[in-house]
Formats: sequence, structure tokens, C-alpha cells
Amino acid sequence: MYTIPFNRPFFTGNEWSYIQDAMKDGKLSGNGKYTEKCQQFFESKYGFGKTFLTHSCTQALEMAAILMGLGPGDEVILPSYSYVSTANAFALRGCTLVFADSRPDYPVIDETKLQDLISPRTKALVIVHYGGMACKMEMISKLVEENDIYLIEDAAAALDAYYQGEDEKNIPLGSMGHMAAFSFHETKNIGCGEGGMLVVNDASFHKKALEVWNRGTNRSAFEQGMHKAYEWVSLGSAFAPSEINAAWLWAQLEQLDNSQKKRGAIWNWYFENCPSLFRSFDVEKPIVPNYAQHNYHVFYLLCTDAAQRGDLINHLKSKGILSVFHYQCLHQSPYFQDQYKGKPLSQAEKYQNRLLRLPLYADFEKEKFERLLLE
Repeated sequence: MYTIPFNRPFFTGNEWSYIQDAMKDGKLSGNGKYTEKCQQFFESKYGFGKTFLTHSCTQALEMAAILMGLGPGDEVILPSYSYVSTANAFALRGCTLVFADSRPDYPVIDETKLQDLISPRTKALVIVHYGGMACKMEMISKLVEENDIYLIEDAAAALDAYYQGEDEKNIPLGSMGHMAAFSFHETKNIGCGEGGMLVVNDASFHKKALEVWNRGTNRSAFEQGMHKAYEWVSLGSAFAPSEINAAWLWAQLEQLDNSQKKRGAIWNWYFENCPSLFRSFDVEKPIVPNYAQHNYHVFYLLCTDAAQRGDLINHLKSKGILSVFHYQCLHQSPYFQDQYKGKPLSQAEKYQNRLLRLPLYADFEKEKFERLLLE
């Protein structure tokens, strides 16, 4: 047991009340009152197209791959420095994965390296807004438009984060791609244990998305009296989570601003106090570009190398503090390394070997952390 864990889920106090309310309504399977409340919240607050709650961000990405009709022979460009779900969703469809390097200043896809990866077989580009920090979007949007390919935002950790465009307007992450996927895993800013959401911004997919979400059936149209029978009309799956998950999530959404305020105070405290907290270690603070209004999801340090990172992890562990590194490069993974034929991805490998995440959650005790670390 650690005195300070890496993560502790945020609780509002209303989660159980809303679950009991769902029980009283006699509706515990998916697509009930609380599912609708959550989906309307996202569409209203962030201007998303249509939203579909899912069991996980992984499922949201898999649903996106089905919607786009991707299959063998189609190429999908994605960052190597990402979670395995980003790749699995498209590998499961038989797509060819084309891995891209990261930017040198912070851990998102390097937009300047993408043009050389696009081929006549490229069907989609998947970007990951790492830790809620936006990718550089102007060049990405231009490439997508010029090459007529789909843009998918893996915004797993990017709820309530924004991109400042050239017109200085703040654009919600998840609203710029044809589709976007979010996570409500317990490690995220708000969560429901396990949960996710697919955002469908391209209106041409809205009807099909509802069918795919409903196990590939015309259930919604049937229930509205638009069809005489409830039939299988598309590939699909049981993507909708239960009302228990949705009710829990609704309690979290009601307190989103409160959670963000608490996390922001912790993130800023880390940033301001890094030199004194880690004076025995040569570490770099995170860089947040001026166009990224992040959501305080993650606070990371860059160590000089993997050995120093291991020393710092052990040092913190000796103080009762759990810190963890993050992604292992997908192009070097045991599953994919024999298939990878591209160039070395030096920046992705840098973050693989040097990045260390510190504990950050709404009820994090700064004073206890400082006392343990410096005693």
C-alpha cells in the first residue's frame, strides 16, 4: 500500500442516489434516462455532433472503425506513443497500421512528419491529444482535407480541454475530427469505473452510428414506428453501457467544474514547485504550447534516461508515493515489432524511456506529498 497512490477516483456524493433512481424507474439496461442526460450534456456544452456512450474508449474507437467501413488493404496512420486501444481498434478490422513519431517538445503526433506517411491506401489519421494537451491542428486539418481521409481524435484523456485556433477561438477537443473517442475510466478526470463515448461530428454517419450502436439493428427506427420489423441492418455490437454506469457518470458531470478546479490547483502547484521538490534529480517540467488549453489530466516529468527514471520511481516508492511511467511504443511491441518496416521513431522512444507521471487526483494532498518527499 502506498500513502499516496497514483490515482484515486473522484466522488461527488450523488452517484448512489442516481443509481437508486434508475432502479426505481425499472430501467437498468442501456439507452435510458441517464444515458440521454449525459449525451445531451456533451452535445450542448461542447457542440459535439451526435454522442454515443459506450462501455469504454476502446469500444468507441472500435465503433468508429466499423462506421468508416475500414478493412484489409486500408492504411491507418496513428502515433506509436499511445495506448494499445488506439491501434487495436483498426488492427481488428484488418487495417495496415502506419506508425508516426511524436513531437520533440511534448508527447503528441508530429504533424510535420505526416505527409510522407500518406499513400493512396490511407483511409484515416488517428491523433491522440496526450494527457488532454491538443495536437497542432492547422496542418493536420489541412492534410486530412487535401487527401480526403478521415480524422479520428483519440481524446481519451481530453474531456474539457481546448485548442486555440488561429482566430484565437477556443475549440473543444473532440469537435474537430469526423469522429472522436473519450474515456470515463476511473483514472480519468471524471469516470464511471469503466466507460467511454464516441462523438460523431460528420452528420453523414449519424443514422448508421445509431444502428451500429444498437447491435447493428434498426431498433431505434422500429421503436419510432418507422419500420414494421426489428431487423439486422449493419455490423454492430452491444456498445451502450448500462444505466448504472450512466447514472454514476451523470453525478460526475454535475461536478465537472469543481473537479477541474481542484485538479488545476494541483497541476499548477507541481509546476511551480518542481525545482524544490526534485532538486536531487535533473528533470524537465512538461511543456504546454500556447494553443493548448489542457484539462490538468496528467503531470509528467522528463528524466534524463530510463535509469534515472527508475531511480526516481524507487525514491518516491521509498517515501510511500506511487509514480508510474506511461506508454511503451507500439511499433516496438512484442506483437508488432516484426511487422514494423518504417524509420526509427526517436521522439516516441524518448517519451517511452524518459517520461514519468506523478500522482494527480481531485483530493490529492499537496502538504502530505511535500512532507513525505522532503522528510
